[in-house]
Amino acid sequence: MILTLALPDEDATTRLGEWLAGHMQGGETLLLEGPIGAGKSHLARALIRARLGRWEDVPSPTFTLVQVYQADVEIWHADLYRLTHPDEVMELGLEDAFGHAICLVEWPDRLGSAVPERAVRVALRAEGEGRVAVLSGDLPWMGALSREFA
Repeated sequence: MILTLALPDEDATTRLGEWLAGHMQGGETLLLEGPIGAGKSHLARALIRARLGRWEDVPSPTFTLVQVYQADVEIWHADLYRLTHPDEVMELGLEDAFGHAICLVEWPDRLGSAVPERAVRVALRAEGEGRVAVLSGDLPWMGALSREFA
């Protein structure tokens, strides 16, 4: 399924993150694609805060590469921008996390062949004052998301 969502402002991006937080399960991954400044970290922050049920500082993992949050299920937020080879993903423990955690992966092209089966690609791009998100994948909540943001 491919779904295109207009996100006219930051609040709409936050609302998408909050909606995803309420529907994703452990073992599911969002592959967050787009240029620098497209809203990948904003979407991840909104999802993490909503799933935690509280406001928390959610730094971009640009330098730490991975941040792990403890909610009802672990949430792994990874920024792979600085990786130079897919073998480095194994050192981060991401492949194990794909099996049990909610994983949010920025710059997923660095995964190489390690892309998990239960993943939805979210391609973000700026458009006017807001963004457009193109989601592609086949997870059970995709149909409900389409109806919610129609």
